[in-house]
Amino acid sequence: MSSASDTATNGSPPVSTPARPRTLVTGAGRGIGATVAARLASEGHRVALTARSADELERVAGALPDGTDALVLPDDLMDPAAPGRLIAAVEEAWGGVDVLVCNAGAGVSASLAKTSDADWQRMLDLNLTAPFRLLRGAVPGMVDRGWGRIVVVASVAAKVGEPYIAAYVASKHGVLGLVRAAAAELARTGVTVNAVCPGYVDTPMTDATVRGIAEKTGRTEAEARRILEHKQPTGRLVTTEEVAEAVWACVANPGITGQGINVDGGAVQS
Repeated sequence: MSSASDTATNGSPPVSTPARPRTLVTGAGRGIGATVAARLASEGHRVALTARSADELERVAGALPDGTDALVLPDDLMDPAAPGRLIAAVEEAWGGVDVLVCNAGAGVSASLAKTSDADWQRMLDLNLTAPFRLLRGAVPGMVDRGWGRIVVVASVAAKVGEPYIAAYVASKHGVLGLVRAAAAELARTGVTVNAVCPGYVDTPMTDATVRGIAEKTGRTEAEARRILEHKQPTGRLVTTEEVAEAVWACVANPGITGQGINVDGGAVQS
C-alpha cells in the first residue's frame, strides 16, 4: 500500500494512508467483487467480504493471500437494515471502515412496457439505495479520521442508454449521480468517491445475460456471447482483473475523485 499522503484540507496536516486499511467489499462472493477483494488484500488491506452466500464468501476468503485478515459477513443488501449491520460489524471487529467498495448489483431485461413495478423497484433498491445506505453509514467515520476511499462499481449503463434494460440503466445513472454528489460534498475531507463503469465483463452475471439472449432470440449461447463481446471495440469481454485495477487506482490515488472511470474496451469515450 502506498504511503503517500492526501492533500491537506482546511489548513490541517495531511493524513497518511492507513498501514492496513480496513476494507468492506460488497458482492464479494464471485466475479468482480472476489477479484477486487484479492487485489486489495495483495496491497495489505484487511478485507471484510459480504454477499448472500456464506459458502461463496468462505471460498473467496480462503483464496486470499496468506496472512490476509478477513471477515466473512453474509447478508442481503435488499434488507434495509443490512448496510447498517455490515458497517457496525466491521467497526466492532476493526474499529472502522477506511475503504468501501460497493460492488453488489443485478440486472433485469425487459421492454419498457413489460418492466414491472417490482423489477423497477428491485433495481433501484439494490443498485442505488443500498449503496446510498452504505455510504451514509461509512462516511462519518471516514470524515472523522480524515481519510477514506469509496468506490462504486457501476456500469457504462451509467453513461448511456440501452434498449430493454431501462430499470438497470436508470439505477446506474442514479448511482453515478450519488457518487458525483458525494465526491463534491467530501472533497475537502480526505475522502474520495468514485465509480468504475465496466462494459460487459466475463462474470457469472454476463453468463446469465447470455442465457437470456439465447432463450429470447433462439440464438445459440455462443452466438449470444459474441454479440456481447463485440459491444467492446476490442472484440472481447472485459476481465475482472481489469476492473479491479481501476478500483485500485481509485483507492491508491487521492487526486481521483468524482469520476466515473470506464473499463469497457473503448465503447464509451468519455
